Amino acid sequence: MDSSVPTVAGRVGPGDVSSRVRSRLTLPVVLVGVALVAMSISGTALALPSMGRELDASGSALNWVVAGYNLAFAAMTLVAGAAADRAGRRRMFIIAAAVFSAGFVGTALAPSILVVDVARIVSGIGGAGVMAAGGALLASNYDGAARNRAFAFMGTMAGVGIAMGPTLVGGLISLAGWRGSFVVFAVVGAVIAIGARRLVESRACEARTDWIGSALFVGALSALMFALLEAPEIGWAHPAILCAFAGGGVGLAAFAVTQRRSAAPVLAPELVAERGFMGWCLATLTTSFGFLGVLVFLPTYLQAVAGHTPATAGLAMLLLTAPVLLAPVLAVSLVNRGVSARLLIMIALALVVAGNFGLLALGAENTTAVVALPLLLIGVGMGASFGITDGQAMSLVPARLVGTAAGFLNTLRGAAEALVIAAFSAALIGVLTARLGDANHAAAVAAGDLDPARGPGYDAEIDAFTASWHLTQTGIGIACLLLSAIVAVLLFSSPHRSLGEVGDRDAGPAK
Repeated sequence: MDSSVPTVAGRVGPGDVSSRVRSRLTLPVVLVGVALVAMSISGTALALPSMGRELDASGSALNWVVAGYNLAFAAMTLVAGAAADRAGRRRMFIIAAAVFSAGFVGTALAPSILVVDVARIVSGIGGAGVMAAGGALLASNYDGAARNRAFAFMGTMAGVGIAMGPTLVGGLISLAGWRGSFVVFAVVGAVIAIGARRLVESRACEARTDWIGSALFVGALSALMFALLEAPEIGWAHPAILCAFAGGGVGLAAFAVTQRRSAAPVLAPELVAERGFMGWCLATLTTSFGFLGVLVFLPTYLQAVAGHTPATAGLAMLLLTAPVLLAPVLAVSLVNRGVSARLLIMIALALVVAGNFGLLALGAENTTAVVALPLLLIGVGMGASFGITDGQAMSLVPARLVGTAAGFLNTLRGAAEALVIAAFSAALIGVLTARLGDANHAAAVAAGDLDPARGPGYDAEIDAFTASWHLTQTGIGIACLLLSAIVAVLLFSSPHRSLGEVGDRDAGPAK
């Protein structure tokens, strides 16, 4: 960061000490919020086996604990970003942090898996607002190289959260149980909401919200996620699944039409028309797609097959998450020294692809040693993406759309994460059902309910679990490879523009 105080156009004057103090608080408050949300995304998977045993849950009901959070996060981030521009970025950040904490309190006190799933959706809504409004606060308070560094710190703190989430949650579960771990998150979220009250407010000039577009987007994504998560249990040809797929497709088409006609669109068409911006957005989608399935489902395999405790599984996951802590700052420092950001992101994507294909070596013997290198490759690629994609994408966005653009970036991440969770779950349960011959048995194995006392049956469960992993990783690797090729076309076929070449950078003051 520059040693000078970042300025907020029209608000911070040389003699306004109070405003200067408030401006200085923006970065630390936002970064703590980002780290907390990232921890909640990466760490919850460690709690799934314990939650499943206590609440007698498996299959889609248990998968909704993570998928519901990511669905709400993806669906609401774009809406929260646009609302932050119009209602006030600080106001949205405070409300979102409070909602986030309320959801964690509900999860900690939940008597059943259904209540847990609902509470997790509430937390996801709050997390979406924290990330979208937080990014908009940084974009409206910083300019030029300072903005690049602010977003690099944001990427670093997201890396800290992702890196420490599994280890922290695993340790908390061992010390206080899974309910106690959720209480800790709720308390920290409440502290962030209180601290954000001292930040400077900013908003765009217009105060209109596209409620129709927002409802269409949320409804369409929810329908698609329901179809993907429930299909393995009730059947892909079930009328409810077919209707959900159809409804999701129609909803997305209607959303696209309304955005072109709306006076205050949730997703501005001019953002989609910018090839460079879309290339960076697709790059972050690709790295998230290649990262999250491993993050969510590998801890269950480590605990069920390799015999790890939640704490030791969390430590093993550092192979995946620790590079996300270090790579963002390294990547942005290389960009600031003149290394091509487009070249760096292509290297990052190649690492993610190679790591996902490398996980085909996963097996019951020497589990951690076999997957160490693939996990490191994925982590480095994800971390590099964290460090540069937001800053590069936001450099192409006018100030009046910074909240919308920040929401769009995080929506793509959340959508990729939600979809990969659903696809991973469907593939795991589908292959397990084919191998074991019983859907309920398959759901229990996917949730980590393997019993060595079954003898030969236990060996069959491990073989089926491992085979489902191999099939799923093959699909993820191919998808990331194809998406990387599209990113290359978008980035290298669009004219390169620097921050100084994009006008309309300064946000107007709050009224």
